[in-house]
Order: sequence, then C-alpha cells, then structure tokens
Amino acid sequence: MIVVYILLALIIGVLLISALMPNSYNVEKSIVINRPLTSVMNRIANLNDYALWNPWQQSDTTATKSITGTPGTPGHKYAWEGKKVGVGSLTLNQMDDRNIYFDLEFFKPWKAQARDNWHFEPMSSNETNVTWQNSGQLPWPVARMMGPMISKGLNRQFGTGLDNLKKLCES
Repeated sequence: MIVVYILLALIIGVLLISALMPNSYNVEKSIVINRPLTSVMNRIANLNDYALWNPWQQSDTTATKSITGTPGTPGHKYAWEGKKVGVGSLTLNQMDDRNIYFDLEFFKPWKAQARDNWHFEPMSSNETNVTWQNSGQLPWPVARMMGPMISKGLNRQFGTGLDNLKKLCES
C-alpha cells in the first residue's frame, strides 16, 4: 500500500510542478547576412527555397513536400510528411517591408500551432540583420514539462538554420 501512496505522491508532484511551469515559449535568434534586405527577405518568403536551408527538412531527406501558392503572398504554403519530421505545414500569413509572419502547424506526431516570425533590419546597403522568432503554447502537463528541452532544441536548430541561410544567401 505504501508503494501506491508513493506513486500517487510522485504523480501529484509532477502535475503540480508542470502547473507552475510557463504555458508558452518564445525562441529568438539573429544573424547578420551580407546581402541586401530584399534579397534575404525573398529567400524566406519563397518557400521553394525552404528545404535548402531549414535544418528540420534537411534531417529527413525522404520526407514528401508540397508547395502551393505564390511566393511572397499570403497563403503561400509548404507542407511536409516524413518519418523524422512528422506531418505539418508552414503558411505565409502576412508580409511587410521588414517582417514576414508565418503560421506553423503540426499534425503528427502531435497537434500544435506556433507563430514563426522573421524580422529584417538593414545594417547597410549590403548587410541585413535577420531575426528568426518562434512562439507557441505549451499545453499542460507534458508540453510544459518539456518546455526547457523544446527551447534548448529550437535554439540549437535556429542557429544551424540561420547559418545555412547565411551560406545560401551569400553564395
């Protein structure tokens, strides 16, 4: 009987800890790319280039992809399905002269939604500071417990993705 009480106490403890964890995440990383602002923005707004720099898409070369819509316009969409990357889509929601806003949806292995935003700041006529920002909700209890691991993984992948983007744009 004592084992049952210990197990129950552990479960309650985990649930209480997860209730105190943040219910959302926000990851942001920047890099300076030696290209004009419009050149860099066009690489991001054109989802036909997405697999050329995105680390998740590069990690699952057998994944199927579908690209629809007109690059640089709302509704332009990149959808994927693969064993490693699961099933999801990235849809251009809005764009202005310094920002691109995407809606990111995952359907498998679990359902989730996030905002994938980009900000571009000209440093000179041939240098652009690029900021990649991603935010979303962390449902209770499991996702909240995984929040620190999610943020750490995203930070690492964003660094790789921005390095890839820099190489692509500057080549």
